[in-house]
Amino acid sequence: MTVDDTGSGAGADAADTGEDPLALRLEQLILGAERRYTPFQAARSAGVSMELASRFWRAMGFADIGQAKALTEADVLALRRLAGLVEAGLLSEAMAVQVARSTGQTTARLAEWQIDSFLEGLTEPPEPGMTRTEVTYPIVELLLPELEEFLVYVWRRQLAASAGRVVQTGDDEEMVDRRLAVGFADLVGFTRLTRRMEEEELGELVEAFETTAADLVAARGGRLIKTLGDEVLYAADDAGTSADIALRLVETMANDETMPELRVGMAFGTVTTRMGDVFGTTVNLASRLTSIAPRDAVLVDSAFAEELIRTGEAPASEAEAAEAAAAAEKEGEEPPVYRFALQPMWQRPVRGLGVVEPWLLTRRDGRP
Repeated sequence: MTVDDTGSGAGADAADTGEDPLALRLEQLILGAERRYTPFQAARSAGVSMELASRFWRAMGFADIGQAKALTEADVLALRRLAGLVEAGLLSEAMAVQVARSTGQTTARLAEWQIDSFLEGLTEPPEPGMTRTEVTYPIVELLLPELEEFLVYVWRRQLAASAGRVVQTGDDEEMVDRRLAVGFADLVGFTRLTRRMEEEELGELVEAFETTAADLVAARGGRLIKTLGDEVLYAADDAGTSADIALRLVETMANDETMPELRVGMAFGTVTTRMGDVFGTTVNLASRLTSIAPRDAVLVDSAFAEELIRTGEAPASEAEAAEAAAAAEKEGEEPPVYRFALQPMWQRPVRGLGVVEPWLLTRRDGRP
């Protein structure tokens, strides 16, 4: 669809609604269709009740628009598809609403980032006298098909990886309630920084932290669950992977003079997964451990420590490590190689979780 193709329809709609003509033309370009339906008409055309259509739309994150004529053929098709999955028995109605909500929340954040950070930079007027509005439409027209293809590619890759993890789990109960290693990494003194730094500088620092954390988590085999500005939450299938990620995060930030100090808390246990997020006592414990961790240090709970010991990633104590090395030498065998060291800390009460025994996690003998 070219600019000329959309001019008359968009101009008429703009005159009727008082909206910016360019905004309407961009909407038609991105959606690939003109406004034709009110919400009631769209629901009727899709063969669903107005109540169900409203639930789907709110779940996707779209505001109520009364009975304004603002929906397109694509909106009707989306309603029809979701309702069809329910009618075919492939999804319950509640699950279909969850699909709409999870997709809406994820893509809303992606779209906001692309407009705020990506599109604004590309649409800076290339020549004096040109306005941003004069270059926005052709740029979007060129980028749209490429970004759409890339989005589908990444989604399929992520879907394949997630499906593979579920299949390998084997236990049906663990598909929802799984045993994972969960870690929080938190920038120390971030609140004080917000008072001293300019907004642009603060934004750059947060972006650098999130980018570094996301790259390290992915590269070492973990999964970034979410970022919260000065904090990231990640998970891994085993304690060893999570421990390596935590220590690499601390080491990387410590070597960057522009970054504040970091502290990490980790716990191992049963975690409930919903819509890409994780919940439960294990997650809460990891968060609490982060709040009491020393600067540039990693604290883990007793279950995490026990898992590292069980898998041979860390000795129960240095005395045990020495005994194992002596026994191996006596038998003419290679001594066990431990990646991590654990030091028990003082037990302490943690709000809402009772008394916990934190362990300080470090690398052993400088091993990578």
